[in-house]
Amino acid sequence: MSDLFVIDTHALLWHLDGNPRLGEQAKQILDDPDARFLLPAIALAEALFVLERKGALFSLSEEQLVNKIKEDSRIAIAETNLEVIETSLECKAVREIHDRLIVATAVLAQKLDLSVSIISRDNNIRETNLVPVIW
Repeated sequence: MSDLFVIDTHALLWHLDGNPRLGEQAKQILDDPDARFLLPAIALAEALFVLERKGALFSLSEEQLVNKIKEDSRIAIAETNLEVIETSLECKAVREIHDRLIVATAVLAQKLDLSVSIISRDNNIRETNLVPVIW
């Protein structure tokens, strides 16, 4: 099992909203009180944007999302800094910029000799084989 799990936008939203579309393995990991998570700032920003635009589809408000993240000691926020952006140049197989920065965050953690997986249902991320993907 991974030392660290990077959370993608949909995984974050669907987990906190209790959406049944969340993959069973992803749900088990996200429910594990001993799991450690890295949430890229871009994924959090994207999740807030989704709630702003499509909030009616969720039972979760923007404020509730932020509060749940703050309250969960298992989650560390990874900033989108120059190192992440430079690493994203190695991740060009990921077509969407938000996803590319999420993968770059995971690749950087791998370079620290951590065992890292991304929790995502995104097929493009999976197909790149840059980082193991769990759903």
